[in-house]
Amino acid sequence: MRTIRIHVDRPLGIGTEFPLPAQAAEHAARVLRLVAGDLLTLFNGDGSDYPATILVAGKREVMVRVEGSRSLDNESPLALTLAQGVVRAEKMDLIVQKATELGVMRIVPLLTERAEIKLDAARAERRLLHWRAVAASACEQSGRARLPDIAPALTLSAWLDQLGKHGALRLALLPQAERSARELRFPGAGGLLVVGPEGGLGERDIHALNAAGFEGLRLGPRILRTETAGLAALAALQALHGDG
Repeated sequence: MRTIRIHVDRPLGIGTEFPLPAQAAEHAARVLRLVAGDLLTLFNGDGSDYPATILVAGKREVMVRVEGSRSLDNESPLALTLAQGVVRAEKMDLIVQKATELGVMRIVPLLTERAEIKLDAARAERRLLHWRAVAASACEQSGRARLPDIAPALTLSAWLDQLGKHGALRLALLPQAERSARELRFPGAGGLLVVGPEGGLGERDIHALNAAGFEGLRLGPRILRTETAGLAALAALQALHGDG
């Protein structure tokens, strides 16, 4: 029987009773058609699953009670950050969703030289909340009990300025690079992977990355779309150095 997992942004403790958030309640009652007495699993991103029972399943409110707690150990031993050039909405959603399923620890949306997307403050905040909801949904499906951290959108230069002496291996996907994923050796701090937007990384981007100590990474002889490239790289890195 399929385990129904629902993310709730609140502390969870055995014996606590509370109503599900409105969107989660609607999904449970109207989409999944759960009723009083049905079981489900809650998680809040702290690394544990919380088995729960539905007490009341009404049209406007779904009350649940937390019955237990179990710690999960399905996070990758390889701490990966995906710094993704911001792309159009549906492509960015796909990248956030699949990167979460692939076990990425952090996602940084980057505004790069050739970015086609412009984000003012209000739109950037809306997109951030949306991406975080996409990641939570991906955790529900994939069984992760820890949500990846999704940073506010930053310019490439601002992000590089923040890195300081971060000890992770610094990589950028570049078609002209010669180094392959199999050759890499990751330190305990993991890796940072930069992927350009639809138009790729510009010359100023590449110069800034080189100055910040990033190495080029090549996946193969074909040029991949941005929504394919980062996910293929994450899958390869996990298979070779993380989950595999």
